[in-house]
Amino acid sequence: MQRIGKIASVGAAAVAVAFSLTACGDDTAAQPSATPSAPAAPSSSAAQAAQPKGRECTADDIKTTGTFGQPPTITIPDDCDPPKKLITKDLVAGTGNGAKAGQELSMNYTLVTWSDKKKLDSSFDRGEPFDLPLGAGKVIPGWDQGLVGIKQGGRRLLIIPPDLGYGQGGNGIAPNETLVFVTDAVTVPADKS
Repeated sequence: MQRIGKIASVGAAAVAVAFSLTACGDDTAAQPSATPSAPAAPSSSAAQAAQPKGRECTADDIKTTGTFGQPPTITIPDDCDPPKKLITKDLVAGTGNGAKAGQELSMNYTLVTWSDKKKLDSSFDRGEPFDLPLGAGKVIPGWDQGLVGIKQGGRRLLIIPPDLGYGQGGNGIAPNETLVFVTDAVTVPADKS
C-alpha cells in the first residue's frame, strides 16, 4: 500500500489505494498512510463551486484554526475562485534558519481539496510526521516550492494549483484539483554553512 508521504509529480497518478504525496516511480520510501474514500459524484455544492465567482481567493480568504502542533481546521470560502498560482502564508513564524533545498524536513500536515472542501488526509490524525528531502522532486512541486524558507516550529498555509499538484488527478484526487494544506515544520535542520 502506498502512503501519503508521496506528493506526486505533475501529471503523475501516483496516488494508489492510499493517497500518496511522493513523486511517480519512487515506491521505495516509507510514508504515512491514509485510505481516502472513493471519489463521489459531484454534489450540488461542488458543481456550484465550479462556477466562476469573478475573483481569485487569497491566503486571507482561507480560514484556519489551531496553533502549531494541533490538528488544524481549514475552511475554504464559496465566494471566490481557486488561485491559479502557488500561495503561501506563514500562520506561525517558527524560529531558526529557513528550510533550503537538500534538507531533510519532518512535517505534519492536513489536506483539504478545494472542489468539495473536505479533509482528504492528515498526518496529525496518524500521529506521525512526514519526512521529505526538500527540493529533490520526491513530493509535488507545490511542496518543494512552497516549503522553502519555513522555519522549525512554523505553520504554513499552502494553496497549490493543479499544475503544481496532481494535475489530471486520480485515486481520490479530482482532475485539476486545487489543494489546500496547513503544514507544521516539526524539524528543520540547522544550517551548517
